[in-house]
Amino acid sequence: MELEEYKAVVEGLLFASGDEGITRKKISNVLEIKQTELNAIIEELKKEYKHVHRGITIMDSQGVLHLTTKPEHASYYKRLIDSPGNTRLSQAALETLAIVAYQQPITRIEIDDLRGVKSDRAVQTLVNRGLIEEKGRKEAIGRPVLFGTTKDFLIYFGLTSLQELPPLSELKEAENLEEEADLFFGNFTGTDE
Repeated sequence: MELEEYKAVVEGLLFASGDEGITRKKISNVLEIKQTELNAIIEELKKEYKHVHRGITIMDSQGVLHLTTKPEHASYYKRLIDSPGNTRLSQAALETLAIVAYQQPITRIEIDDLRGVKSDRAVQTLVNRGLIEEKGRKEAIGRPVLFGTTKDFLIYFGLTSLQELPPLSELKEAENLEEEADLFFGNFTGTDE
């Protein structure tokens, strides 16, 4: 196969893997090529995706590759999500999402402790929206579920990795968690903060 064919197959594998994503090792095994060759193919695809006429990119999330939309187009995806029929997240859900984003993996009880109130409904809303998901179980009594953010969280907020979250030290001092959530998520929810 030639380089262009390999690129097409890699792009197809990324698309076909969907939300699950696919590792470099799996791709190199499927294509029966060396990791170094695959890395060159992926870099070529990334270079092509940087062009303004492309609407997708490759995201590497903890060693798993995903074909995703470009973060710079996030405002358009937000409009789609906010269009009639889509409801906005409540303040409780935004607070919970901020806690999960910065403290992940975290249990629901730990979220409750940080918020000072029960978070069952907010956690369920975020799971239903695909913004957080189960990331395993904590090695503790009862083995509670650990939650973390998803690829959809990154896409919705126009991020390519969690490292792009603003450091907590750079956020303004907030009197309470509600204000912290507003600082980070205000631009994404249509509030005037």
